[in-house]
Amino acid sequence: MILLTKRVEFCAAHRYVNPRWTAEENQRVFGKCGNEHGHNYLLEVTVQGEPSPDTGMVMDLKALKDLIAEAVVDRFDHKHLNRDVPYFKEKVPTPENLAVVIWELLEPRLEHCRLHRVRLYEDGSFFVDYYGQRASQD
Repeated sequence: MILLTKRVEFCAAHRYVNPRWTAEENQRVFGKCGNEHGHNYLLEVTVQGEPSPDTGMVMDLKALKDLIAEAVVDRFDHKHLNRDVPYFKEKVPTPENLAVVIWELLEPRLEHCRLHRVRLYEDGSFFVDYYGQRASQD
């Protein structure tokens, strides 16, 4: 098995707010992250598979780049996650939740390989990894 990883960047704004909580609860739990702010995210998408006997590739890198651009970057870049992404109308737009959404957008569209990992950096010192639902079943 070979792992192939593509990195892309996008910028997005958000604020941590749980719509089911009072303003006081949100402030107590989320502090200054409850204020609107933005990040320059770095996304790593890793696919796994065996190289094709015809091409020698797990997946064409341009096809992976185009898929990530269409499914993720075009959807989130320079957007306000709370307002512009329906998924976050009822969920807190944490990196953890964003990684799950990215997985759900990419995984069903892959052919001849599997999504192995979504790694999302919120800044240079903090990232989350998501391996999909199967990781919890292994």
